[in-house]
Amino acid sequence: MPGVVTIGESMGLFVATAAGQRPDTFRLGMGGAESNVAIGLARLGGEATWMGRLGVDSAGELIQRELRAEGVRTRIVLDPGAPTGLMIKSQPLSGVTRVEYHRRASAGSRLSPDDVDADTIRQASVLHITGITPALSPSAADAITVAMDVADGAGIPISFDMNHRPTLWRGRDAAEVYRSIAARSTIVFAGLDEAALIVAGATPDELARGIAELGPTQVLVKLGGDGCFALVNGEPLAVAAIPITPADTVGAGDAFAAGYLAELLEGENVASRLATAVRAGAFACLGPGDWESLPRRSDLDLLGGNDPVIR
Repeated sequence: MPGVVTIGESMGLFVATAAGQRPDTFRLGMGGAESNVAIGLARLGGEATWMGRLGVDSAGELIQRELRAEGVRTRIVLDPGAPTGLMIKSQPLSGVTRVEYHRRASAGSRLSPDDVDADTIRQASVLHITGITPALSPSAADAITVAMDVADGAGIPISFDMNHRPTLWRGRDAAEVYRSIAARSTIVFAGLDEAALIVAGATPDELARGIAELGPTQVLVKLGGDGCFALVNGEPLAVAAIPITPADTVGAGDAFAAGYLAELLEGENVASRLATAVRAGAFACLGPGDWESLPRRSDLDLLGGNDPVIR
């Protein structure tokens, strides 16, 4: 069974090996919100499948290899006519991360309805999507619509992480797109600012209730260092953050979503889902990388331990 099926964009990633305004040494990796969630699920023992379009190039080969090495099933369309998109990640100042994207006319931006593996979605436990993919291009937006149509037709719940990227939406109304996706979703993940884009409210509770009125029964408002607020089947629950000293916060939201969905697959209650989500998000911040620091089950026990030496 494919477990959680994700569909979206993965890109090659050049990461500066040292902080500074003009880094000259980089390592090559990969990243992408949906594939990060798939890796996070696999590391926590869940079944995950990633769908996407990649170029026939070294970055595309790297992404395929890493996903399969992490135990993620893949449904990949190889595009010989477009390159795999690239990101450049650096730290101009210690503790400040800058990510630049080179994705115009990339293979990922050419994702289309024909790339959607309907049979895999019909067998899924959950379809997980983000707000990034519909912003990439009209054809990518259509692919997400088709994926949701398939899930709806098969009674598969949809999980939606807003993952707002303002630069992708220049001159277009992201909020209306997000509202329409949220209305079709069972689970919605949103940061405080993201939630405020689509509904009125000043507090996490007000924002969560506003999103719930659109249709989803599980609303998770991520609060960063303040933990999270959840409204599940009308019942509110706040969970405090795990105190840490973050090294890199990129990927924390994906880890949070992976933790929640992993426990959902296991049939755990809301409190257990949120506890794992918060711990996974915190753990992901303790090391560098979009997904490299995502935790395994055994890693979660390290948070809050008193002995700093693992024997």
